[in-house]
Amino acid sequence: MAAKKKTTPPAAAGDFDSLVSSIVHIHQQTQDFATKAVNVALTLRNWLIGYRIVEFEQRGKDRAAYGESLMDTLALRLASHGLTRVTPRELRRYRQLYQVYPRIWESLTPKSLAQEGFGTLLRLLPRSPIPIRESVTPESQIVETATPQLIHRLSFTHLNELLQLPDDTQRRFYEIECIRGNWSVRELRRQIASLYYQRSGLSKDKAKLSTMAHAAADTLQPAHIIRDPYVFEFLGLRSRDVMAESDLEDALLDRLQDFLLELGHGFCFEARQKRILIGDEHFFIDLVFYHRILKCHILVELKTDAFRHEHLGQLNTYVAYYKKHQMTPGDHPPIGILLCTRKNNALVEFAIGDLSNQVFVSRYAVELPRKEEMERFITQLGKEVAE
Repeated sequence: MAAKKKTTPPAAAGDFDSLVSSIVHIHQQTQDFATKAVNVALTLRNWLIGYRIVEFEQRGKDRAAYGESLMDTLALRLASHGLTRVTPRELRRYRQLYQVYPRIWESLTPKSLAQEGFGTLLRLLPRSPIPIRESVTPESQIVETATPQLIHRLSFTHLNELLQLPDDTQRRFYEIECIRGNWSVRELRRQIASLYYQRSGLSKDKAKLSTMAHAAADTLQPAHIIRDPYVFEFLGLRSRDVMAESDLEDALLDRLQDFLLELGHGFCFEARQKRILIGDEHFFIDLVFYHRILKCHILVELKTDAFRHEHLGQLNTYVAYYKKHQMTPGDHPPIGILLCTRKNNALVEFAIGDLSNQVFVSRYAVELPRKEEMERFITQLGKEVAE
């Protein structure tokens, strides 16, 4: 977890403003502590899993019996014990975490582990790590001093992005810049996508480029941690517990869900804040219904701002995902409904994909709520937003 600007605790005093300042300071310090503790615990957990996998692959007595099926067999066994994030793909990621950062645990002294509540993990740490690299290349040494800081300064989700880089040099470069700028995961991902490393290599004034990059960067805030899919699965939270953007939006989704169910028309509620994984990124669909008459999924996205073209692109992405991964024999292609509350005239867009069957399109027009009904409802929601 990246360091934040330190605040000086307010001096004890009897006035009300000092009381407020003191409570704000307490909140900030304990929030930072909780965030750091969760990040360290999650990274340590995943690193230890990777370490034990490598140890078994190299020294396990019955390792030959599993061979290439080790990850698949291990994933099934761990899932049967109720563990999450233990798919073969994730297990390979944890193994890679250990292989890329074999020394990351060395910053965790017995004293620091005890202070952070992880003293019981001491006996699980390797006394002498299994050697992964025979030698360290000069390129990988550009920030060796940063390695002990990583487990405290960067979350596992940061490290997950770094693991995908092709070589040590790039990885170390982004480690330094991420720590220096206190970047959020989204900012780290953006900088990598913008080829910041390559542009820096070509730049004649690297310091100026770095200053410009950090000036506009999105910095990490403690609140970001609760929106991290790795974290809330690790803590056993439901996606709905943590993913609502605001109390207002959550309340509007409650109303919208009830409205569609009360219409009849064959709507069967399936999911709220439905999480889907596309590549390495998670996305959340506001409401998912299955329509028993149309025999298709209905995906609903509610936006509490004015319509923008990226809203429709987002919804079409969800529709395409459901068409590829969720359709079963006998289903028609999914339908997307986008509702925007902040516009002069309520906007209702139906993204129906490539429904070429005209009979189905006719049934679609009859069975789904009429546009006028949806406009009246969304207009009322808009008034509630404005109040």
